[in-house]
Amino acid sequence: MTPPLFWVDDVPRAGAETTVSGREGRHAVTVVRLTAGESVLLGDGRGTVADCEVVAVHGKDRLTVRAGRVEFRARRAPRVTVVQALPKAERAELAVDLMTEAGVDAIVPWQASRSVARWAGPKAVKGVEKWRTAAATAAKQARRSWIPEVADLAGTTDVRDLCARVAAEGGVVALLHEDGGREFGGLDFGAAREVVLVVGPEGGLSDDEIADLTALGGQAVLLGPEVLRTAVAGAVALGALGVLTDRWARPQ
Repeated sequence: MTPPLFWVDDVPRAGAETTVSGREGRHAVTVVRLTAGESVLLGDGRGTVADCEVVAVHGKDRLTVRAGRVEFRARRAPRVTVVQALPKAERAELAVDLMTEAGVDAIVPWQASRSVARWAGPKAVKGVEKWRTAAATAAKQARRSWIPEVADLAGTTDVRDLCARVAAEGGVVALLHEDGGREFGGLDFGAAREVVLVVGPEGGLSDDEIADLTALGGQAVLLGPEVLRTAVAGAVALGALGVLTDRWARPQ
């Protein structure tokens, strides 16, 4: 079984000792119940991970570990951003969790025209922070070396700019839609260095949004025979993309 992963600000060099404390230390000691001699992983969420051994446990929220092998793991290619229209509150963090476990690189929360949830002012700040916390937690559970980036709340102008840039640079912009004109599996990811997946809210993407983003280089695609909930569509698309590209290939 893969050792549990914990986040630190800076991964220690090989042979060095460091103390894990705070929230991560409490989780390691009181939840995972680690003891001296057990193996753990320490990561900074920016690609660097160290294989470590627990040297000692202190109280209920601190442990000392010694680093062994330290490795930098590059991001997978192509880079994938999911533009996620705001789901209903009870499904929002589920969407982030599933996309993170499926390998997303960046998540853009989007106030789409049909979004039932409405974020503004302090609510937007709080919502984004919840998504970032959910992404970090899910990345730790999945033993990821990178924590997905979660952008600030985007409006349609921001989404237009992102899609236009990626399409102009030879990337793929896929609008997941039940009336898509072609199948997701038929897209040519070829040499694309970046992919954007646009997921609508519970009511789906509006006709205006589809027309607008298609004019900028996006392609409306059908992900599969079933109509998926907004909270799971991004994760399912990421799984399909992992098979259609080299994203899930074992590192050499």
